[in-house]
Amino acid sequence: MEADKGDRLVVHGRIVGEEDRVVEVMEVLGPPRTPPFRVRDEHGHESIMVPGPDSQVDHREAR
Repeated sequence: MEADKGDRLVVHGRIVGEEDRVVEVMEVLGPPRTPPFRVRDEHGHESIMVPGPDSQVDHREAR
């Protein structure tokens, strides 16, 4: 999975009725464009994330 600063990661809910989690990539910590990523959620909480197969990237140029 490749992402740049400013892209959004959408993590799909694993349980029926669970909402998707959307976070913004603040910093790419791995080799160019690859995980781990420092991300921020809509509440301002920051964490380091390695997205799994239930995630997809919403590239900023597509928005």
